[in-house]
Amino acid sequence: MTVSEIDRLHSQLSRLEDMFPGYRSEIVEGALMMSPVKPHHNETIWEVRDALKPQLPDGWGFISDVAIPFDESNEFCPDLAVIPKGEVRKNLSAYSPELLELAVEVVSPSSVRNDYEVKVRAYAARGIPHYLIFDPYKAHCMTFWNPGPEGYLGRDVIAYGGKAVVDTGLGRFTIDTSGFPVDPSVTP
Repeated sequence: MTVSEIDRLHSQLSRLEDMFPGYRSEIVEGALMMSPVKPHHNETIWEVRDALKPQLPDGWGFISDVAIPFDESNEFCPDLAVIPKGEVRKNLSAYSPELLELAVEVVSPSSVRNDYEVKVRAYAARGIPHYLIFDPYKAHCMTFWNPGPEGYLGRDVIAYGGKAVVDTGLGRFTIDTSGFPVDPSVTP
């Protein structure tokens, strides 16, 4: 994919975000992807942010649904990411993947493959130390750590109701998932 093709996709992405409120847009494997956002999606993001905020050391903050250009075919917009607060204050429309200490995605029906396959490979290959997937359709969280060119070497699955513990370079983060929303289609 050429630079002009990427510029064209980025321009389309910006227009789509304004034209279709209630949809999340990103570029995945060279294609524009739009996912409808449901209340459980946003509620999960807020729960994770609320759990992490008091645990973050000074000098660190959050971005949400902001472009992270990875390569000529991928410009992801993590649901939540932890980056240096000085970078957050710049209020940019895109940030380098090298800034991310932790990336968080919340699964929606249309993002399953992207969240569980494409982004696991891409985040690990770029060296993002920690990746968390929260899935209201499976009622679990997956934590990934120790990134490398072939993917993450460490991973855990935590059923909702348990505590996800992530040991980062910023400290140990604990996220209690007991109150996280679960889609009504999930049977206990």
